[in-house]
Parts: sequence; C-alpha cells; structure tokens
Amino acid sequence: MAKAKDIMTTEVVTIDGMATIAEAVAAMKERNVRALIVAARSEDDAYGVITETDIVYKVAAQGKDPGGVRVHEIMTKPCIVVNQDLDVKYVARLFANTGIRRAPVIKGGLLGVISVTDILRKGM
Repeated sequence: MAKAKDIMTTEVVTIDGMATIAEAVAAMKERNVRALIVAARSEDDAYGVITETDIVYKVAAQGKDPGGVRVHEIMTKPCIVVNQDLDVKYVARLFANTGIRRAPVIKGGLLGVISVTDILRKGM
C-alpha cells in the first residue's frame, strides 16, 4: 500500500504570513499552484494554508484590496497535517471526513504536500 511520502509533491511553495494577498496570488500564478503553505514562525508554531478559494471568498467577493490584506488574516491555521508514513487510503478518508483537498506532510519539518490530485494520479 502506498504511503503519503510515496505520492506527495515535494516542491512546496511557502509564503510568510505577513505577505499580502497580492503577493500570494503572484506566487500562485508563477508556480502554477492552487494553495500555499504558510511557513511556521518557529519550531513550536503550526503551519497554515491559504488557497485560491480563501482568496476568492474572503478578499475578492468582499471587495477588499489584495494589496491591503495580509495572508495571516485569511489563512487556515493550524491546518490539518499528514504523517509521511500514513497509508494513502487513510489520507483519502481524512480528506473525505474533513472536506479538505490538500495537507502538508510533516516529519520534523515540512517534507511536502499531498492533495486529492496526488491521490487520483499516483495513489490509485
């Protein structure tokens, strides 16, 4: 059975929580991703995540200026994380039960991101 570490994406795009939404959108466009992992500020801090959906619902739909809103204001933190050794079927169940589409893979630090796309393309 495949594990999270076997199918995760290892090229993770991170962003600082103090970055603006405009900077987040630019990073998403440049790297062709739909979500960014918000870097932990220290060993004891949790990771966060900001998605395209967050930006559309919490900034664009509200008519807010993307240059005036910071990532930390709309991100999800702490976010659900996945252990690298978790079987893919359990990752899929976690996603189904929580309604999330992606999660950072953590083991002493950020190793990658696993998404529903990874599960569909590589995990079945």
